[in-house]
Amino acid sequence: MAKKKSKPDFSKPKDFSVNESQALKNDVMPDFVDENTVPEDDVPLEDREYEGLPVVVIAGRPNVGKSTLFNRFLHKRVAITNDQPGVTRDPVEATAIINEKPIHLVDTGGYKLTRDIGTKEAELDDYVVERSLEMIDKADVVILLLEAGVITGEDEEFILKMRPYWNKLIAAVNKTEGGKNEAEAWNYAKYGFDELIFISAEHGDRFGDLCSLVESKCDFSNVKVLSKDRPIKIAILGKPNTGKSTLSNKLTHTENSIVCDYAGTTRDVVEGDFSYGGRQFKVLDTAGIRKKAKVHDDVEYYSVNRAIKTLDECDVVFLMIDAVDGLAEQDKKICSLAFEKGRGIIFVLNKWDLKEDQGNKAIKAAREWMNIMFGQMDFAPILPLSALEGKGIKDLLNTAISLYEQLTRKIGTSSLNNALQDWLERYPPPASKTAHFKIRYMTQASTNPVKFILFATKPEVVPEPYITYLKNRIREDLGYDQIPVQLELKGSRQKWDERFN
Repeated sequence: MAKKKSKPDFSKPKDFSVNESQALKNDVMPDFVDENTVPEDDVPLEDREYEGLPVVVIAGRPNVGKSTLFNRFLHKRVAITNDQPGVTRDPVEATAIINEKPIHLVDTGGYKLTRDIGTKEAELDDYVVERSLEMIDKADVVILLLEAGVITGEDEEFILKMRPYWNKLIAAVNKTEGGKNEAEAWNYAKYGFDELIFISAEHGDRFGDLCSLVESKCDFSNVKVLSKDRPIKIAILGKPNTGKSTLSNKLTHTENSIVCDYAGTTRDVVEGDFSYGGRQFKVLDTAGIRKKAKVHDDVEYYSVNRAIKTLDECDVVFLMIDAVDGLAEQDKKICSLAFEKGRGIIFVLNKWDLKEDQGNKAIKAAREWMNIMFGQMDFAPILPLSALEGKGIKDLLNTAISLYEQLTRKIGTSSLNNALQDWLERYPPPASKTAHFKIRYMTQASTNPVKFILFATKPEVVPEPYITYLKNRIREDLGYDQIPVQLELKGSRQKWDERFN
């Protein structure tokens, strides 16, 4: 008797590995996907590009657990969670998979009833509320997250604002793990919700029921897989107030990231998608990175850590530098981290429109100064930009595509070793009685990051200048002239041509 296939248990958050994601795909093929359009590689369902996804928005007052629920849907920590109210500001968006079907999930900022009128913080709260209501209006399904306990004035006012969206609303009362606070949770029934469910975002109680409820309200008939190619992932990094969110909004043609003069507006990593030149892009707008000594707030600490973590996810870094204020110490540290990860790096001189001299001489002077400050990064492109006016964006994206093509370029081993022999003949390795070695062969270990392994008889005595020479030859002769190249040395007593005899 054939064993019945079981659906995966979503009651606990889990980071799926590639093999597990592939197993899920093989276990239950989503009914909206044409078998011929499924990518042949191991790209998980949540990492593919779609169109026509149903939009599911999580809304509610501050500190009811919206970001915790958002993370549970994604099975990983994406949105920042903290006991401090009002942590989430920008809507945080991602593709989530519920019962093997994709949805476009949005975590919104909390709805605040009381605000200190006339302050910068109140202005920012107004932005947050406005953006949250905009996302609710666009949503196909709204999960109104409430907290078991005393019903607040903010709860009542927000429920009143939800009346026009009653037909697409699911009321979920959070923090009822193990049946706790259920008596108080039933007080929300008096508002006449069509759907009322008690859950625990943190512990996963009845999360599977919530997923089924969301699925029942979603229309998947228009969902299509856009492309078999994974998108080019761009991380926008830099110190606060350099125009990161302005550029992100300009690229995605949205207002996903809140833009205002208040430093540190962005906290979560705000994702957005767009296409250019026949390629799909995913942009990651990050929090501004300040010196460690100036970071005292827990939320900012997590924001900075999350921004730095995007270096593990992205392909190309747009390092935003204020063209008027110039370089900061943090720019060097960000650059160093990106270089170590082998990411493509573009120095973006933003606010170029504010400089008095915008001619070619000014650009040349800026590039010379950048090359002095970043001595080992003279290969990285340096581009002037006005994110506010949209000037220079075409050159920026063309350069990003060029860098991505270099990051994903694979050189055949035979061609690579033919080139190596030419380099060795052109500039023979230095030899002495104390440091005698022979270079045998070279292989490309990986792409994105680009890494080569050089095999030598005594790798420990190969001088650093000669390694630099080989790195430069790889860049100039093999087409890696704009990205970091990693070269690792290993010991070998066998010649390349003898390995196959």
